[in-house]
Amino acid sequence: MFGSVLVLLGGLVVATIPPSAAVAEVETLQLLRGSAFGRMTGLVVVLAGLGMLASAWLHLCRVAARADRRDQVAVLARVRAATVAWTLPLLLAPPLFSRDGWSYAAQGTLAHRGISPYEYGPWSLVGPRSVPGPIVEGVDPRWMATPAPYGPVPLIGGDLAAGLTADPWLLVVAHRVIALVGLVLLAWAVPRLAIWCGANPALAACLVLASPLMVSNGVAGLHNDLLMVGLMAAALVVAREHGWAAGAVLGGLAAGVKLPGGLVCVGIVLLTLPPAAAAAARLRHAVRVGAVSVAALVVPGVVWGLGIGWLGALSVPGTVNTPLSLPTLVGGWLDLLARLVGLGTPPETFLDLVRLVAQAGIVVVAGWALLRVATGDPRRAVWAVALVMAGTVALSPVVHLWYFLWVVPFIAVQRLGRSAMAALVAVSLVSGLVAPMDSSLHGAYLAIVIGSLVVAGVAVLLLITRRARERLDGIATVEWTSSIDSTVADQG
Repeated sequence: MFGSVLVLLGGLVVATIPPSAAVAEVETLQLLRGSAFGRMTGLVVVLAGLGMLASAWLHLCRVAARADRRDQVAVLARVRAATVAWTLPLLLAPPLFSRDGWSYAAQGTLAHRGISPYEYGPWSLVGPRSVPGPIVEGVDPRWMATPAPYGPVPLIGGDLAAGLTADPWLLVVAHRVIALVGLVLLAWAVPRLAIWCGANPALAACLVLASPLMVSNGVAGLHNDLLMVGLMAAALVVAREHGWAAGAVLGGLAAGVKLPGGLVCVGIVLLTLPPAAAAAARLRHAVRVGAVSVAALVVPGVVWGLGIGWLGALSVPGTVNTPLSLPTLVGGWLDLLARLVGLGTPPETFLDLVRLVAQAGIVVVAGWALLRVATGDPRRAVWAVALVMAGTVALSPVVHLWYFLWVVPFIAVQRLGRSAMAALVAVSLVSGLVAPMDSSLHGAYLAIVIGSLVVAGVAVLLLITRRARERLDGIATVEWTSSIDSTVADQG
């Protein structure tokens, strides 16, 4: 919890804060934010806090992995309590490591004022003399004139919040509360999914809920992806316990946050069919599930007056090139090679082509899972969702660190071998530690160098030293990642 407090305090120095915010007038904070030394100090404090969180998380994972059957309910409760404690200090924080939260606040305000966020960007909230008001002071200039690429669910929440307050900071807090609904849904669903898959529910919950990836990118970073993946996990559980239609509704709502959330419907189809269903039966059931999910996706926006204009804005995120996107890297290198050999092709020819092929590949992966993965088996259905979401992230034209939230919950509930478990732990830890060096630094090379050195040192301590390897070995031991009976989820 003290680590989270350090992240909050350091974040007040390095994060974007609207000049009109009350905290921006604190003299000490002004001095720190106004000097390179102060900003570097704030960054180191953030990274130290993340390192403390990561160390505590690894310890908690070891406890969860080694708890016997009688202790599983208590350990699961401990994991959930730790998640609350580590999240609580960040509840009132500004959006950390990304400015997207300020965009959410502005887009919700647009919807509340009757201005379509699918047609107009936050610039529409600027005053008559082109003087930005408080609501847009924190928005990244890159997104000031772009429409919202999100579904109606977060915008409806933002509209309601804007009806209660016009303060940007409070609006950001409201959006974080909306995102934390996804964390609550994960806390409920993940142990159940783990039991379906024959895995340790307490360890799976720890890997998902309290990881540095979740704390840094889901909670501190304040991204809609957390709500989306929470709805996806809940959709699978609800589909099995209350029928495919109820699950499809939640799947449609997940797509109503961000469109990839609708891919959970592949798992819902497989889960709610009888064993050994033929291809024709799969396709018929897919049409039924798809119709219900599309209705759940479209109706809220139509009823609220937002419409479906966000479909035309889905290309907005792809206007930036991110180094984590494999199609972007391949397409960029091919364009560079074309220039070097003098092909004379227009700029970004291969980039656009590779991205288009990759997006077709996502459809192929989803179609293969729908037609080939065994039906009527909960474990295989969850595995199919993990496969489809991993393929989606790997083939997406734009990938940020928080996109890993789409995949981790469905992988963490699988029965993983030692190497796979160690890799999952390492990815979750490193992606959390490097979060401050993603989009928040915007070319601040000194900060990136200093931050990278600190992260490298922390990663060595937590992952590579002899003591660290012994701790990882205690987590990634097949004997301790075995399943327990279903009473754990019911009692937990």
